[in-house]
Amino acid sequence: MPDEDHRAPWLPRERALAAACVDGGVPLLGLCLGGQLLAHVRGGTVVASSGRPEHGSVPIHRLPASDDDPLLGALPTTFPAVEHHRDEVTVLPPGAVHLATSATCPHQAFRVGECAWGLQFHPEAAADRLARWDPDRLAAEGFDLTALRKAAEAVEPASEAAARSLLRAFVAAVRARRTLPARGRPSHRV
Repeated sequence: MPDEDHRAPWLPRERALAAACVDGGVPLLGLCLGGQLLAHVRGGTVVASSGRPEHGSVPIHRLPASDDDPLLGALPTTFPAVEHHRDEVTVLPPGAVHLATSATCPHQAFRVGECAWGLQFHPEAAADRLARWDPDRLAAEGFDLTALRKAAEAVEPASEAAARSLLRAFVAAVRARRTLPARGRPSHRV
């Protein structure tokens, strides 16, 4: 959880960094806990063990608001991505743009301001990541690791294509912010 400082003493620094990025117009891409942290620092609600957990490759559905989004707009309307979570953003921050959803987790992607994105899914995770997961823990939640791995491997090409598109779009957003005229740049370093 983004506020469990007793378990992760580095979280206050991460929250301060996320807030500074949003306030300064510095591009930010928060994945899973990072997306939850972004929601938390901007006034959203993150709940532990909320709803049904998501594990393995999950279809992510872009919402109409994402059509002109610099990060998600070029992705297919539905694309697979690896998930591995129980906790989730249940209420988006005020003013956030809701960009994507899944069947069991309504807030898969959102944007705060012009260039801060929160994602619940893991675009950086390939199907081989599942090999490191605990099969007993997954079984206790009603998931079969072998089936999850087989399903993730079957959609790996589409998952990788979506991840590469997302990464290219984020790099373009970073480059666009770097080339702003001096008066448009943030006045402090993060």
